[in-house]
Amino acid sequence: MAATLRIQSDWSRALSRDEGEAWLSCRSPGKPTLYGSVTRRGLSSDGVPDIAASEGFVVGEVTKKSILISCPHENVSTKFLAPYTSFSRIHQKSITCLDISSGGGLGVSTSTDGTMKIWQAANGEIRRLLEGHVYDVNCCRFFPSGLVVLSGGMDAQLKVWSAEDASCVVTFKGHKGGVLDTAIVERGRNVLSCSRDGTARLWDCGKAACLGVIADCGSPVNGIAVGTADNSLNLGTPEKPPSEREVGTEGKILLLAREDKKLQGVGLQSRQPVFLFVGSDAFNCCTFLSSTYILAGTQDGNIYQLDVRNTNAPIQVIHRSGAPVLSLLPYRDGFVASQGN
Repeated sequence: MAATLRIQSDWSRALSRDEGEAWLSCRSPGKPTLYGSVTRRGLSSDGVPDIAASEGFVVGEVTKKSILISCPHENVSTKFLAPYTSFSRIHQKSITCLDISSGGGLGVSTSTDGTMKIWQAANGEIRRLLEGHVYDVNCCRFFPSGLVVLSGGMDAQLKVWSAEDASCVVTFKGHKGGVLDTAIVERGRNVLSCSRDGTARLWDCGKAACLGVIADCGSPVNGIAVGTADNSLNLGTPEKPPSEREVGTEGKILLLAREDKKLQGVGLQSRQPVFLFVGSDAFNCCTFLSSTYILAGTQDGNIYQLDVRNTNAPIQVIHRSGAPVLSLLPYRDGFVASQGN
């Protein structure tokens, strides 16, 4: 387990002032945490901040938007990036889920303040307030068109919204517990959901109907992801011919991140189990890196990389801290992870 180097979250603001200061910490499992600070001493001739670190830490490359800091004692270094921009007026409390439209123009987000909003990604200007769920909204995402939003809430309902006029065009009912995550199949004629009731369901947007229960796990399903399976993977055969309303389910595998410490793969069209992997704690999230490689994150801070063709043992287990892994997103040749610390 590697050491983790952290800097206070508003470091870029702290160091933007003359003689500003930000706090550092370096934590290695089983050892006392090392604390320090970085201080701005002014600007260089080319306008880049002159940054110095306290004893035990070393400042490497510094630009106007990033700073490289290392802790030689623990042989760890981290590059910290300043935010491109910050929006502080969209929500009043913690943001629980967000998504950006495929064109990059709009964002949608939910919050513990009880609201779901659509906003301009360029400047944070609020465009629409999406009202209709009872209780908290847990998840939201854009359809590929960028004109429609899918959401799920603690009221056990899924809703489809117009991003243009904020109208709710479809409501799906059938879950017996709060909806925790959603996924969209191809262009979005079908969508998927998972719930505290332990099921994952496939829905037909055109007729607002449930096309079937893909899995019934007997334990809350915290996250799902759908992807195209590797050709060598046996996805099973449906017990009965699929509905003509199913579009794009053939050759797809559905990942289920379960509360009972299990990560499951199910053939989307066949409804047949493909694999079952047992982790160290409840799985919170999962995603595809490719048709063969997947990632899943647990409540105790582990990120598992698996090959769907052989899930007997993970390819690697990444552990940066014991904080819950809350979301995973493929990015270029790697991925981005968020943790609850």
